[in-house]
Amino acid sequence: MKNIFTFLGMVLGIAVFATSCGDAKQQSSSIKKENEITMNAKNVKEVYFAGGCFWGTEHFFQQIRGVVETEVGYANGNKKNPTYEEVISHTTGFAETVKVKYDPEQVDLKLLIDLYFKTIDPTSLNKQGNDRGDQYRTGIYSTDKETEAIIKGEVQKLAKNYSKPVVVETIPLKNFYSAETYHQDYLDKNPGGYCHIEPGLFEMAKNANPLPKAKYQKQDKEVLKKKLTAEQYKVTQENATERPYSNEYDKEFREGIYVDITTGEPLFISTDKFESGCGWPSFSKPISKNVIDEKTDNSIGMARTEVRSKTGDAHLGHVFDDGPKDKGGLRYCINSASLQFVPKAEMKEKGYGEYISLLNKK
Repeated sequence: MKNIFTFLGMVLGIAVFATSCGDAKQQSSSIKKENEITMNAKNVKEVYFAGGCFWGTEHFFQQIRGVVETEVGYANGNKKNPTYEEVISHTTGFAETVKVKYDPEQVDLKLLIDLYFKTIDPTSLNKQGNDRGDQYRTGIYSTDKETEAIIKGEVQKLAKNYSKPVVVETIPLKNFYSAETYHQDYLDKNPGGYCHIEPGLFEMAKNANPLPKAKYQKQDKEVLKKKLTAEQYKVTQENATERPYSNEYDKEFREGIYVDITTGEPLFISTDKFESGCGWPSFSKPISKNVIDEKTDNSIGMARTEVRSKTGDAHLGHVFDDGPKDKGGLRYCINSASLQFVPKAEMKEKGYGEYISLLNKK
């Protein structure tokens, strides 16, 4: 079936692509670009999936967050560098296979195997969709013992859900040869091309491994009205300024961390706090520039630089250039009402243990 579509796809691919691929290609390219950016070469592992026609199997895995690279090719045959024509002759023993490189810190191999099972009939021998022949057999091939053990265990577990025998091969990779260029990323280039995988499964793959929920999130103002004191709300949400000298943390110099009162995100550390005499907590710098925004403030007839928390978008105070020279020369003048202080002894218990080492810096 596919060899017919191969010729038609090559002839019609450009026209189909120009008229109908637009958003699909852009979205797929975006996913691949994001995966490439997040890839850490040290952590990348590989596994090989044979799931019938490799056009659809490759496109399916390209949708999954954590898959950083794919390549279609021919695996576990009996000659070197086979051509597509040799593979479909049923004399070389190759299976159409997708080489999948993935970052195990982003996606678990067990999830990849589970998702793969949703794209095939694992009880069908040498047949998937309209495709027939030993090159369309199913298999998951490994290059190391640890991966092989996981594959065998997961397939045995999934096989319990089927009344017929599961015929998915779970053997080490013997060899793999890259397929011809026109086979690579085929459904990106030819979105109208044949595929045995139901289109809805591609959408499922996009959503199967979402980004973990952010640890710190901006809160709705109605939630903050109930959570904060009246002064805390006015300062963080209405850009008010608390009274100097009589606020909570002006004279606080214990070891610990200062976090955004609206989100709990760490903002300042006690080792960067100093006595400025201005009446408000003063810091030489935030924990990271990535946790704050600095904006021009021309209110009250003065040109100042406002400081806001990036995640919570809470008003914190202002930054001036009259701080200690030996600390960088800046003074982050921050309202106590926008902060919550967590003493060193409580940091680990309250989820800030990773910041304790900052307190040892002089």
